Amino acid sequence: MNEKPIHFFSEGYKLQGTLYFPDDYVPGEKRPAIIPNSGYQGVNAFYPKMFAQALTEHGFICLGFDYRGFADSEGEKGRVLLEEQVEDIKNAITFLQLQEEVDHERIGLIGWGMGASNVIQVTAANENISAVAALNGFYNGERWLKTIHSYNDWLKLLETVEEDRIKRVVEGESTLADPFLHYPLDPATAGYVEKELSSYHGFGEQTRIQFTESIIGMNAEKAAEELSSVPLFVGHGTGNVLHPFEEALQLFEKAAEPKQFYQVNGKHNDFMYSDHPEFKRLIEALVSFFNNSLKESLQNIS
Repeated sequence: MNEKPIHFFSEGYKLQGTLYFPDDYVPGEKRPAIIPNSGYQGVNAFYPKMFAQALTEHGFICLGFDYRGFADSEGEKGRVLLEEQVEDIKNAITFLQLQEEVDHERIGLIGWGMGASNVIQVTAANENISAVAALNGFYNGERWLKTIHSYNDWLKLLETVEEDRIKRVVEGESTLADPFLHYPLDPATAGYVEKELSSYHGFGEQTRIQFTESIIGMNAEKAAEELSSVPLFVGHGTGNVLHPFEEALQLFEKAAEPKQFYQVNGKHNDFMYSDHPEFKRLIEALVSFFNNSLKESLQNIS
């Protein structure tokens, strides 16, 4: 895999990223391209690069980038709003379409974790995406938060969010807090994060409580109903406790055709190693999905 550092602007913020090219890329070719997107607290140097390493081996060009406020991208540190990340992805698509190496009619998206809802919302509103894959995500923010909190904790969460809204109106900014205050990690995920992610630049910084309000207002299921003819791949770990398996089932039930469901024999990220058999199996399924979907997209245009 060959890497080319790039940057583009998203609503005035300079975002840092990387174009990943297959080793056998020949100048003048136009290849299909995929943008792998991070989940909560994710950075380009980890999951997007991991997906890119696997996908470039199958001929795809990939674009990985850091959302505004993360790693070396510009933007307010700690401000994490799903609607702003959706805008960042939209602008990444525009940037990718400007690259002469890319077949503009064959662009796909992958969203991991919290990024899974982002890519569905982007695709529903962007005619330039030919296929989308949502992996280990949650798709109705309010329902998911209620799932992982007791009733009493949910009421306290709502009180905290309302107090923070008042503070933003009166004082002009949201309160910074532990990034996992309302996004509690299960033990397996917490162990993986501590071992694999905590050392990455930009990971684990305090997050403004407004983030929780952004989650409550997210409903990617509604967007999935509007995907029309764009193929959707929904992949989820059967043992995922952080984002329960039922989230994927409910999304898939409501999503428009064509769609494909894929069960991962794992939890949230216990299999997320480039040499793990389950990760390799997932990549094989994604490659098959994108090859078929992007080929069909090209045929529909011609």
